[in-house]
Amino acid sequence: MSMGKPLTRLDGADKVTGKARYAADQPLPDALHAVYVTAPIPAGRVTSLDTAEALAHPGVVRVLTARDMPRLKAASAPPAASVFMPLQGDEIRHEGQPVALVLAETLQAAEHGARLVRVGYAPGAFIPQGAGEPVKPRDSGYIMGPADFAKGDLDAGLATAALRHEARYTQPSRHHNPMEPCATLARWDGDQLTVFDSVQHIAGTQGTLAEAFGLKPEQVRVICPHTGGAFGCKAYTWPHEFLAAAAAKVAGRPVKLVLTRAQMYANVSYQPRVEQTVTLGATSEGRLTGIGQDVINQTSVSDDYVEYATEAGRALYASPTLRTSQRVRRGHVNVPSPMRAPVEGPGSFAMGCAVDELSRQVGIDPLDFRLLNYAENDPADGKPWSSKKLREAYDEGARRFGWRTRARGGTREGDWLLGCGMADCTMGAFRFGSTVRLRLRADGTALLEGSSADIGTGGLTALPQIVSESLGIPVEAVTFTAGDSRLPSTGPTYGSSTIVCTGSAILDAATKIREQVARAADLRPEELELRDGRVRRKGGGAGRPLGEVLRRARLSELAAEGKFAPNGEAANMSGLGTPYAMRTFGAVFVEVAVDPELGLLRLRRMVGAYSVGRVINPRTARSQIIGGMIWGWGMAAMEQSAYEPKLGRWLSKNLAGVAIPVNADIPSALDVIFVDEFDDKVSPLGAKGLGEIGATGVSAAIANAVYDAVGIRVRELPITPDKLLAR
Repeated sequence: MSMGKPLTRLDGADKVTGKARYAADQPLPDALHAVYVTAPIPAGRVTSLDTAEALAHPGVVRVLTARDMPRLKAASAPPAASVFMPLQGDEIRHEGQPVALVLAETLQAAEHGARLVRVGYAPGAFIPQGAGEPVKPRDSGYIMGPADFAKGDLDAGLATAALRHEARYTQPSRHHNPMEPCATLARWDGDQLTVFDSVQHIAGTQGTLAEAFGLKPEQVRVICPHTGGAFGCKAYTWPHEFLAAAAAKVAGRPVKLVLTRAQMYANVSYQPRVEQTVTLGATSEGRLTGIGQDVINQTSVSDDYVEYATEAGRALYASPTLRTSQRVRRGHVNVPSPMRAPVEGPGSFAMGCAVDELSRQVGIDPLDFRLLNYAENDPADGKPWSSKKLREAYDEGARRFGWRTRARGGTREGDWLLGCGMADCTMGAFRFGSTVRLRLRADGTALLEGSSADIGTGGLTALPQIVSESLGIPVEAVTFTAGDSRLPSTGPTYGSSTIVCTGSAILDAATKIREQVARAADLRPEELELRDGRVRRKGGGAGRPLGEVLRRARLSELAAEGKFAPNGEAANMSGLGTPYAMRTFGAVFVEVAVDPELGLLRLRRMVGAYSVGRVINPRTARSQIIGGMIWGWGMAAMEQSAYEPKLGRWLSKNLAGVAIPVNADIPSALDVIFVDEFDDKVSPLGAKGLGEIGATGVSAAIANAVYDAVGIRVRELPITPDKLLAR
């Protein structure tokens, strides 16, 4: 049995020894190196561009500008990051926008050549980040649901409330900062384009590049064996990918374009600043009478990226009335993108804090308040849950943490005041179409093929475990070939969807192969047992080796294509179009210590309990959740990207200026609980996805614990010393 075993990562040795190759590591003979020339202004126009000195520099081959750049069709957004395509004119829409691309024989020559390009600018009026007026977002692929939603009459619900809470909660912009900067290597062979890339959505990148260059998708090959972290910033197709391909076409040679760390800030993406106003009403006993949540996030002037944070308000608590709205503030900045539990991550902070505040007004325990308002069905549309064990997560998490016997808030321990807080969380169960190809050979080995991009989440281990379990062979006997658009399309690697979607496609392929084995062994499929490379009848004897069964049937291998098509569609999110609402849930409990004299905050311990369906590999699953908990801690107390509104530019341009939790900040007491759950409505595997939920709810729990410790309610993240000293 492989599923359910805490196996170590099969790809771990390759990664720690440097054997694994990432995009920039790929050998590409005769490749030119490409380096950006970028705009120092947030808005305006390029008035002049002199490349003579750069072209005279030894090693520089060409300088690509808007004058000789191929015309690109504005690709669909998303998966294109923006409808504003690079080097298509003289307009500047954000600081750091590429205005030229220097191609040279060496990286050093390209870097020096870029400094020699002389560019004149006419600065224009600009809207700083977050300064635009709130407007309803344009209808585009960036919005996951209606901008406005209502159930019942919220005003009437609030009018009947004995108690009411209304407050504004804000979170800053934060950059993804994956370990591996973005890199694209491009090569043309006639009208066939091949790119080595660092992405999360291989088929999406393939389709976007094809659309931009007027090609059929099959004319574009995207290869991405490994992605060195992404956290959402590699889910879209960015300017460097279009420019590398265009430069290779113009130069007639392969091109290698690797972004610097500084360019990752202004040329890729970040999580936008989010402002939320939450309004809650309740009876004197604590039953909710209304929930209102109004969200405004910053975006670019080109594209209305929507941080759909109202999901948390609509999914967690039973209320007779609900009303939510989504608005955006456009500005002259690069376009944001999803980041580390987008949507529910920001939403859970505001809603988790607001519920804590209202429960204190009512005078009941925050956990009891949540249990009193437990949603037995989806509060927004009344659908039954595909499965939901949040009540069990509350109970088990509280028991493990000792919530009912916790020390009184403000208990002193030396110079520190202690406090406890809790919050709950939810994530939509994203489901995308997925296809894999599976081969079972006579020697008892298997080959699994699918285009999945590996972003370091453990899929290269958990997916072979499904093959191993289904075909009765050791997991070491499974070879997983992935990361290539020529392989069957497994869909994107985001939205906590890999195990649900690709795992279900594997199960389908394995079921078909088992049927073939049964026929070869003269058995009915329900009689077949495959174990340790042997074919036997259930309840029978030792059986026969698989190779012998196949040889007698004159077969060298068995092959099948497996598919997962939720509800017959290519993509399906959170149960849309099904009779069920599909979500994962969790509860987070934390203890913090605050030094009231210095404003210092320490996380002492954290327990998270999660309702996420079947867990394929407990070791990698726990690793994912622990990583998410640490993200949540960083989001609560440290992370923010500095922006200068007068200049219209990011001040954060390297990792030295980014505060994130390090080992000294992380307590050893991090406990993860998976409640027993099997959800065959989300997927035939019973899994629902767990990659991101660990990051949600944590910031609210920490803010609530800080209030418990020192009585200061921080509604603007991060919780820095200045806010704890402002009494």
